[in-house]
Amino acid sequence: MMPPEEPPPHERWLDDSAGPMVRPYVMTSGRIEPTRGKFDLITLVVAVAPEAAGEVGLGPEHLAITRLCQSVMSVVELTGHLDLPVATVRVLLGDLLDKGLITLQEPQPEADMHDITLYKAVIDGLRAL
Repeated sequence: MMPPEEPPPHERWLDDSAGPMVRPYVMTSGRIEPTRGKFDLITLVVAVAPEAAGEVGLGPEHLAITRLCQSVMSVVELTGHLDLPVATVRVLLGDLLDKGLITLQEPQPEADMHDITLYKAVIDGLRAL
């Protein structure tokens, strides 16, 4: 039995030709949950300092987040800009929150839909029209 024939060099996709490839679990040291913070997709994130480059223990993805968050940005927007899984971004955000480099604006909880006074207020408002 003969070994399978290897494709020509221009058709092989080796690491060198594919470019750098870092798995998300490497970026997070195998962690799948942030150390703190909930980070809903609509949670707003903003950096508290203009530069975090001198901070020890930060990877390039952490620095990219602090650059992107110079203006307020949601978790889902960060995920899109970084082209990373949301779970990975949440872990990285937890690291930045631990170091005090970002602040969060959590979404407001939904109104209590079982509160009868809310329904009465809506009905009263409609009647006033």
